[in-house]
Parts: sequence; structure tokens; C-alpha cells
Amino acid sequence: MSSSTHQPSPSLLRYQLLYCFLAVLTLPVSGGRRSSEQQHSGVFNTSTTAILVFGDSTVDPGNNNFIPTVFRSNFPPYGRDFLNHEPTGRFTNGRLATDYIASYAGIKDLIPPYLDPNLEMKDLLTGVSFASAGSGFDPLTPAISNVIPLRKQLDYLKEYKKRVESGIGKDRAEAHIKKAAFVVSAGTNDFVLNYFLLPFRRQIYSVSSYQRFVIQLLMDFLQGLWEEGGRRIAVVGLPPIGCLPIVITLNFDKTTLTRGCVDSYSAAARGFNQILKKELKSMQSKLAKDNVKLYYVDSYGPLADMIHNFHNYGFEEAGSGCCGSGYVEASFLCNPKTYTCPDASKYVFWDSIHPTQTTYHNIFLAGRPIVDAMLKN
Repeated sequence: MSSSTHQPSPSLLRYQLLYCFLAVLTLPVSGGRRSSEQQHSGVFNTSTTAILVFGDSTVDPGNNNFIPTVFRSNFPPYGRDFLNHEPTGRFTNGRLATDYIASYAGIKDLIPPYLDPNLEMKDLLTGVSFASAGSGFDPLTPAISNVIPLRKQLDYLKEYKKRVESGIGKDRAEAHIKKAAFVVSAGTNDFVLNYFLLPFRRQIYSVSSYQRFVIQLLMDFLQGLWEEGGRRIAVVGLPPIGCLPIVITLNFDKTTLTRGCVDSYSAAARGFNQILKKELKSMQSKLAKDNVKLYYVDSYGPLADMIHNFHNYGFEEAGSGCCGSGYVEASFLCNPKTYTCPDASKYVFWDSIHPTQTTYHNIFLAGRPIVDAMLKN
């Protein structure tokens, strides 16, 4: 990772980040060369009816466009490499990993935001995303940025079910939900924004106790999905959050004038993931009689490898994003007046937090064994 002596003031950054959302990537990346970003179609027959997505900006295709929050990305240069160069509200230059999953499954090309008022019944039936950039399992996290809490996303699922019932009937709707694939990608904002950046939770919780606090909220959320008919659910673990460009900037060591991953942050993610795996295994055992399948998606190891060995993937930069300096810009700080790199496919990150479309495509490829298991189940 490159080093630099030109760093913004950490105190100024902390002030800015009270207003600039830290929704960070929580999906897996595997080793190997960077692949082309062609569309995929499923290579097998699947009974999966829809893909239903919950979480933060890693899987939000634009729900924040429809709520009163500053944490949006429905303006250039976001969407620069999307169809018709449209800034849809995805926090990247193009597609998300969940878009690639839907296309691979042969269900649809793109996952739309649930709050889009123009959705038709056919859009609802094939799946939507309820995710909201800036959200987290801790209710304080979405309150900070005025975005959609996970519990509200669950309420939207209940509303979604009623809308589907109105179109195809109650019995068919219940069967439809049970054959849907659920994806949950959240939790990093709870740690990066809520715990480490702000003081409130640290005054009450140690790292280990906060890990268990968030895990309990996560498991309660999964219980809610199960109660609403969810039977195939993939849960993404935390990535090495200490290696995000914005986190590195906030913890820049002026004595050595070098940038490097912050292990205290990443250690919290490692501990969280260990607990999560055990809890998912326990829940899987308890719900096995109901034909529930829970999938843990490891994001830590693969993403750390991509960041530290980015040349192996065909990238040229992993320590900063394509937008602006790449050290601090995200959301409204990455805007039409901000300089962007000529070729985003050479960067792991699009802004100081979120991956490029190329990285999201690699994310999809890395997660394909889990996708296959879910779709075939």
C-alpha cells in the first residue's frame, strides 16, 4: 500500500465523518486475477423465486434516495460506469455484487431498491433490496445518519409480503417467500462509525461486550427473517475494517509518515466473526427441522488478501480510492466537482470506503460457491 505525507487533519476528519457516512464493504473477495465484468447467467436450474437483500451501502441500490438523509450517492461521479452512466444511488461506479448474483441466477439483471415508487409486481416478485447506506444492527447506528434501521427493513419485508399477496394470493406468496434467497450484509458501520469514531458506545461497552451486543441484535434479526418465512439466508461477516482507506487516514502515523492497516480495528472484526460463526451454527441446529439453511460468508481473509496483494488481481492501487484523494471522500464529499481517476478498474476502492464495480465483480466470483449452494438448495 502506498505511503503519503500529505494527510488531512485527523481532528478535521473526525468532524467531517460525523456527517459523512461510513458504510463499508462486507462482502468476500478471493485471490486470483481480475476478471472481465461480463454478465453471467445461471448454469443450473434453480427453484429460487427472488433475492431479498438487507443491510447497508454494500447492498443498497438506492433506497436512501427516497428518505431525508444526506447519505446518498445518486449524483455523479457515482454510476460513472453504470448503464447509461446513471448514478442510481449505488455507492460505486457501477454494479453491486448482489446485481451480479441476480443476473447469474437468471432472475433479473439488477436488484432494485424497495422504496422505488415505480416498482411493478414483476419487480417485487423477483426480488428487491431493503438495504440502507449507513445502517447497522445497533439502533444507534442508523439514528446517527437518519437512515433505515434493520428493524425497519424487517417491517418493510412484512409490507412487501402483503403487496405480493395482493398480486398472487396468500398461499402462493408464502411459498414464494420460502423459496427466496436472503442476503444480509451489515455490521461494519456499528464498529467503524458507532463504536470507534463516536464515544457513546465506548463509554458503556468494551470491544468484546460490544461484539456480543451486536451479535445478539443480528441473531434477533435473523429470527425475524425466519418468522417471516426466510429459509435460505446468507450472512456476511465483517471484513478487515482497519484496512479501509478512511480508517487508515483517521489513524495516520505522523511519526513514520506511512499508511498501513489499523490492527485494533481489524482485530475487533476477527473476534466478531468467530462469535458469529458459532451463533449461526447453533441457530442452524435449532432450526434444521424447519428446513432452514444459514450460510456464513467469510469476508475477512479474502479481502485482506486482495488489499495486500492487489497486483495479483490486476489492480494498481488498494490504499486509496478512485474519487478525489481517495483518503477521505465518500457520499457528498465525492461529487461532480471531485476529480476521479481515469480508469476505476485499476482501483480496489471507488471512494475512501466502497469498492469499484470491478471489485464487486470479484466479490461475486468469490462468493459463487455459496450462491450455488443457496440457489440449488
